Amino acid sequence: MWHCGDEKVKGLLGQNEAVYAIWDESVLEKSESLKAEGLCAVRSTQAARLKRIKPGYFNPPTDRPIFVPGINWLQILVTGMQGTPVLAHLCWWTTRGEKASTKREEEGKILKTVLKLWGRKVIHIWDCGLAGSPWTKLALDHQLRFILRWNKNYHLIGPDGRKQEVWKIVRGKRSWEYRLLWDARRRCYRKTGVIAPPIHVPDDERALFLVISRPGSGRKPWYLITTEPVYTAEQARQIIFAYARRWQIEMSLRFTKSEMAFESPRLLQWEARLKFLLIAALAYAFLLSLLSNINFLFAFLSRYCHRTGKWSRDISAPLYPLRLALSRLWLDHRPHSLPTLISG
Repeated sequence: MWHCGDEKVKGLLGQNEAVYAIWDESVLEKSESLKAEGLCAVRSTQAARLKRIKPGYFNPPTDRPIFVPGINWLQILVTGMQGTPVLAHLCWWTTRGEKASTKREEEGKILKTVLKLWGRKVIHIWDCGLAGSPWTKLALDHQLRFILRWNKNYHLIGPDGRKQEVWKIVRGKRSWEYRLLWDARRRCYRKTGVIAPPIHVPDDERALFLVISRPGSGRKPWYLITTEPVYTAEQARQIIFAYARRWQIEMSLRFTKSEMAFESPRLLQWEARLKFLLIAALAYAFLLSLLSNINFLFAFLSRYCHRTGKWSRDISAPLYPLRLALSRLWLDHRPHSLPTLISG
């Protein structure tokens, strides 16, 4: 997978396009398991959804998170502003037992590999899970290029030299520019303003830029800190568009959990479970590689997963019908090795 990611980076650089390495974390929840090796406490996102208040039903308490048995998960996609992403890395770790490690240890290992392969050729995109001075200083020490979404309650040093919460730095300041942008998730236009003052993190004098996207209509703004120079509204919008590409990895996590059954292995041994998940990860990487050939994809889906509904024609999520089409292909034309594997 690292090799495929490196090939994607070289291809995009050969076309003089910006390259983005999108990081994201998730958890593999095994809420009913107790005997499996390597399980640790993970924050349940499924429980958070179930705790949402439903009018007319019992209102559960919502002030405290729920933790369940599971393992931690980190994934990296390599992509440009357009085109198909490539799975560059996927790993799991635990904080308990013989295989115990910490989040920063695992991220440090990946950071060394990324520096060795790409250096400053790519721009790393991180979500709020990595926000904070320790990780930001580590990235600056390694001279990484990055875009990091900052928590609005975390502190930064503004242009006036005062340390304050990030939302207070631009309080009362007008946006540089407004523009109507298409919201692909909710399929509507939004009047969005941008502003980008220079900042730096506390106890560190290295200059950064704070890019704020103000979508209006009651939507929460984005606070993005970056090492890229931002002096104009157009440069600020490029940073916002680049961070918006992070939605690719959110769709990737949803697909692997639902369609690739990453949360379904019933194995007690850590090594056996890890091998099973890595095989599934290779299958997912193979599906992503098929998306780059548009002519093949159109002909293949038309034959084995033909859909005529308006939603199926308009939606831009070909991975789901592609997986279904492959399963139908193998039912019609079984691979030669399949009977041997079954008999063995």
